[in-house]
Amino acid sequence: MGALALKEILKEHLGFKKQIFKLSKSELIKTYKGAALGPAWAIINPAITIFVYWFAFGLGLRVGNDVDGVPFFLYLVVGMTPWFFMKEAILGGAACLRNTRAFITKMRFPVSTIPTYTLLSSLYSHFGLVVVMYIIVLCYGYTPSLYNLQIFFYMPLMYLFFLFLSWLTAPLCAISKDFHNIIKSIITAIFWLSGILWNPYTLENPIIRYISLATPVTYFANGYRNTFILNKWFFETPYETICCLVWLVVMGILGAYTYKRLRKTIPDVL
Repeated sequence: MGALALKEILKEHLGFKKQIFKLSKSELIKTYKGAALGPAWAIINPAITIFVYWFAFGLGLRVGNDVDGVPFFLYLVVGMTPWFFMKEAILGGAACLRNTRAFITKMRFPVSTIPTYTLLSSLYSHFGLVVVMYIIVLCYGYTPSLYNLQIFFYMPLMYLFFLFLSWLTAPLCAISKDFHNIIKSIITAIFWLSGILWNPYTLENPIIRYISLATPVTYFANGYRNTFILNKWFFETPYETICCLVWLVVMGILGAYTYKRLRKTIPDVL
């Protein structure tokens, strides 16, 4: 059932591929429309957040020691860079159908493509933030290496996972506002419990450590660090990579199945 739903969704995407890219650009423009600094806010907002956490942990609480030989600030910057996309993908992906009622209720439009162009718009901003992060890495004395090419593995994989997740959450949020409120409530817990601000490999309890390393949010934060500052290949962390790929397949099937079951109900409830 899930495989058939995936096939139908893929067919819808192939038929609307040009519109998807146009709408993703329009979504990006709409996000920063009216702001004097425009897309620069995609860099300014994360920069302020990173500074606050660095100040609180590095200077205030004085727990910002080097992590695996990497300055705490740099460890924080690289780990939080994918988090800003993941947070936006979780919240924006869940709300995307509610935010585009006109497409769903007044036009013949493949609903499955709405999360795609919504997250693609966020990916454009994320790419700009990655460029800024990479400049900071270079300023710390790190030189370009082959490991950096892994960004073309982690970034598309991250996009796909949260796209599949949005196929699950967006229809449920369209039907139930309570479900959307639950997602907004747990996003902070996801941030603090994942290995964004701390090194999950240092957890003493092996069960908790393995659970933490198996989560996609921790995997992508560690993946970016392995790519830019720790110089590790993705196949050097087989447990985490296999877990993430399993999550990807399960979420793809589950998301496609949920979308197929609820897509006819969505216009009525919106």
